[in-house]
Amino acid sequence: MASRSIFANLVRGDDGAWSTAYGPFILRSALQPIFRTSKPGNRLAIDAFVGLVRAYRGEEPVPPHEFFSLVDPAEVADIDSMVRTIHILNTGRLDRRQAKIFVKFQPGLVRTPEDMRHEVERIKLASHEAGLAVNRIVCEIRQTAETNAAVIADFTSHMRAIGFQVAIDDYGAGESDLALLKRVKPDYVKFEPGWVRDFLDNPAGAALLRVVLQQMLDDGIEPIIEGLEEMWQVEVCEEFGASLVQGYALARPELAPTTFDRTFPEHGLPRIGGDLDMSPSPASAIRVSAAAPFPSATPLKRMKTFGRRHQGS
Repeated sequence: MASRSIFANLVRGDDGAWSTAYGPFILRSALQPIFRTSKPGNRLAIDAFVGLVRAYRGEEPVPPHEFFSLVDPAEVADIDSMVRTIHILNTGRLDRRQAKIFVKFQPGLVRTPEDMRHEVERIKLASHEAGLAVNRIVCEIRQTAETNAAVIADFTSHMRAIGFQVAIDDYGAGESDLALLKRVKPDYVKFEPGWVRDFLDNPAGAALLRVVLQQMLDDGIEPIIEGLEEMWQVEVCEEFGASLVQGYALARPELAPTTFDRTFPEHGLPRIGGDLDMSPSPASAIRVSAAAPFPSATPLKRMKTFGRRHQGS
């Protein structure tokens, strides 16, 4: 797959949602909200979305890790870029004036200055087409044993210079995590869900989590607590000062086009622990589940490719 054809492989279905293809696979975009809590009233509003790829072979869902294991290594970077593009385009279709989109970068795929320039141009083109300002794009990265911290630092510095924001994913407060945090100085830090749940389950851990969250806020970093599955966890995190929360307790991922404009309109803000029912609205009002098969009722007959019209086969 040549990089020059990356946008030609994007299609828009009759439902308006953008998707792409790789061989026999259809790649669709699922979005999951990140909510911001605010006082007074402990109100919740969608602050951002996380883009999650959903792969299908025919009508059968394929786990993302299994799909990427089948991609030609020489083409992984282009596929990774196309997935970010459909997340940005589908977020642009939502009736949101300020919500950001977090797009993930697989570790180690963007290594050289030339790689960075190419990816910046692709993201800028997608954000322009979607009508999103560059500061609504959050580049989400994580460090692994195979990833050079210096490369991550250079990449994040370049992205922030353009105007994009940066998030560190899967933070666990290990020595390498702390070192990367000091070097990169990200806008956001997303905590590793299992690490947070372990800390919430005991008083000593909860006290330490409170200290870590406060330190990040003092350093100008916004912590994001994800993987929250029960409302008491959401309430505790809010008490600890974490105003950005994500998880099944609040809303599950939905395939684009989503129902979030209806279930969580920009000015319809439910309260935590108040009279308004929090859990059924996002969890049970899902029109198309992100785990559901690729719906045959959404045929890609006549589709709009990126920047031009295309008659599908």
